[in-house]
This record gives sequence, structure tokens and C-alpha cells, in this order.
Amino acid sequence: MAVIIPIGLTLYILFFIIDVMDGLLKIVPDRYEPDALLGFHMPGLGIIFTVLLIFITGLITKSYLGNVVVRKGEGVFAQIPIVRSIYLAIKQIFNSLFVGKSRSFRKVVLVEYPRKGLHSIGFVTGSAEETFPQISHEHEKNIGVFIPLALTPYTGAFVIVRESDMIETDMTVEEAFTLIISAGIVPPRSRTFWVER
Repeated sequence: MAVIIPIGLTLYILFFIIDVMDGLLKIVPDRYEPDALLGFHMPGLGIIFTVLLIFITGLITKSYLGNVVVRKGEGVFAQIPIVRSIYLAIKQIFNSLFVGKSRSFRKVVLVEYPRKGLHSIGFVTGSAEETFPQISHEHEKNIGVFIPLALTPYTGAFVIVRESDMIETDMTVEEAFTLIISAGIVPPRSRTFWVER
């Protein structure tokens, strides 16, 4: 079981991703679909299609005309009530993670959560000074920290802590996620992660 389950789950996830990407080919008219042209189904063509789509979209949006089209499209999304909320939230998250020079999710820390004496792994999302000036202190910053749940790290809690209440580590984001997803069963490589303050 120790050998089969990790291999099986890895293959299951890979095939799931391939199936999702192959599903993108459904936007192509039926007679131009690769399955219709080739006469048989070839798994993985969706990955090539996705990479090409991202590359072409990048080239188009770099041009003046493409930039105008993107701005017009965003304007349309901004007019639709429910769609606007979802789109703007997703856009801000991806901009902060991939486009800007944000330090979000770059630093792994330990914070006392959910109560004193219990420590949770968290990811620094940024300063909370401007967002919540009413709780700011004269001599130390308030920092936003996302604390993911074990096994389901895409959910969790967002907390604001004083900088002095955080314990900084030199653990990488990948090492922290490995520890969290495995609920501590699979520790990162053996070394000390505490950073002297």
C-alpha cells in the first residue's frame, strides 16, 4: 500500500489534469476537433492546446489592439454584479502572486493559532497597516498571515498578527505545503527552520 497508493494518486491527479485540459478542446467546432481530424482520441492534446492558448493570448495582449480589447472585456465584466465580484477577486489574487513584485506567499512563519501555546504554519500575505490603521502600533507592524488547513490547504484562516508575535523560518513554500498536505507525516529534509531574531 505504501508503494501503490502514492503512485496511484499521482497518476489519478495527472490524468484528471489531462482530462480537464482536453475538455478545453470542446470550444473548437466539432469538425475541426483533433479527434474528428485524426479519427481517434489522443490524450494530452489539451495540454498542447492550453500552452498555445496562453502563449497566443500573451502575444495578443502585448499589442496595443489586444490591450484595448482586454480593457473593454474587463469593463463588460465590471458591469455584471455577481461576475464582477468573482472576477475582480481572482484578478487581484493572480496579479499579486504572478504579475507584481509582491512578497505574498514568499515567507513561511509560525504563529500562535488558534490559541496561545499552539503553533500553526502560515504564509505572509503582506502588511495590514494600510487596511487596518485602527489596530496599528507605533513601534511594530501588523502583518497579514494566511494559515492553511492540513489536507485541504486551499482553505484556511486569515489572521492579522503583530510582527513580534511571528516566528520567522527559512522553510520554503514547497516544504511548508508538503508538511501541511501530509498533516505532518512527511517532514521536509532534516534541518532546523528557526531563524534567529
